[in-house]
Amino acid sequence: MGKLQGKVAVVTGASKGIGAGIAKQFGAEGASVVVNYSSSREGADRVVSEITSKGGKAIAVQSDLSKPSEIGKLFVQAKKAFGKIDVLVNNAGVYAFGTLEEITEEHYRKHFDLNVLGLVLATQEAVKHFPAEGGSVINISSTATSLTPPNMAIYTGTKGAVDAITRTLARELGPRKIRVNAINPGLVVTEGAQSAGMDQSEIRSYIESITPLGRVGLPEDIAPAAVFFASDDAAWITGETLRIAGGAR
Repeated sequence: MGKLQGKVAVVTGASKGIGAGIAKQFGAEGASVVVNYSSSREGADRVVSEITSKGGKAIAVQSDLSKPSEIGKLFVQAKKAFGKIDVLVNNAGVYAFGTLEEITEEHYRKHFDLNVLGLVLATQEAVKHFPAEGGSVINISSTATSLTPPNMAIYTGTKGAVDAITRTLARELGPRKIRVNAINPGLVVTEGAQSAGMDQSEIRSYIESITPLGRVGLPEDIAPAAVFFASDDAAWITGETLRIAGGAR
């Protein structure tokens, strides 16, 4: 029996990358998984197919979390399909490089509307559907908050907000038996990282040079930690931020 047997999990931004890795690992551990996507139906369907082909349960639900009006339907459909929600993984996010001179209001809002406001509103909706015995919220943040790379001020600012929100909501929701934790990955090779050119860039070379384990990450390096936070193994853990970056600091 898997560690998440009987649990229902919503994973946002799960059509690719870290979100897809988490969704597939959750399915392998027995959870019923709601694979959220914004635009890549094909990617979400692939993740669902991989889970169901191995005997798991999963559905794909479209919802752009940068648009508050679309957030509610994600959780309504999740509960309609599986009857409850036990776990929310706030993975959906966006990042783009930009010097101080290049930052615009649009750049700022694109990041904060999804990475922060979307996360908060998704959590607000999810906890309405958690059972009386509580649940788990897992926020995907970033080691950018400590490495503070240049030309990423706005993105880093959003993830600093996520870390603070994680600790605050852990205190607020603890009395309701809802645990809130964060995972701060280092550079992970995903479709997004590759399209941004980070996969073969000087950034990758630099990060590898300061990483004791000598490599960047893969989605499967992150997924087991999400399983841990979602499971009863983490029943007395909340408000924590787990750094997964091969030792890079």
